[in-house]
Amino acid sequence: MKRILLSISLVAALTLVSCKEKASEKINASNVEVAAERDAVSKNLPVMSFDKAEHDFGVIEQGAPQETVFTFTNTGNAPLIITNATSSCGCTVPEYPKNTPIEPGQSGEMLVRFNGSGQNQVTKTITVSANTAKGSEMLRIKAFVTPKSSTSASTLGPVK
Repeated sequence: MKRILLSISLVAALTLVSCKEKASEKINASNVEVAAERDAVSKNLPVMSFDKAEHDFGVIEQGAPQETVFTFTNTGNAPLIITNATSSCGCTVPEYPKNTPIEPGQSGEMLVRFNGSGQNQVTKTITVSANTAKGSEMLRIKAFVTPKSSTSASTLGPVK
């Protein structure tokens, strides 16, 4: 019984070894060139560099509209295309050059409007979707929102 198992194992091992082809013989030189070109092209990506990633409006009165501009530069080596920019709430509205190619070395602007809603410390995020390696960039605005001043209280004078 042991001889039969040994014989079967030996035949199976020889069969597996004899059918093995060399992998290097299967390489097609033209495929290697195409792959190298594809890899070189994929390295050409835009890079979105902002002058600032956060803007602080400081202390503002509730409901007082605010706006700031985030300036960015394409520091990569391919055209930059912003496909979308969304904020964490409806009180913050970004305006940007949608689907407009920004060539390497060129700059652009993103205007962000905030309607001054909320109370106390408020932080909002803007997600910018673009054809960069990361796919998106995050910007933030923040402010300390104080309640609207009441004019009736100030006209009454001091309390006795």
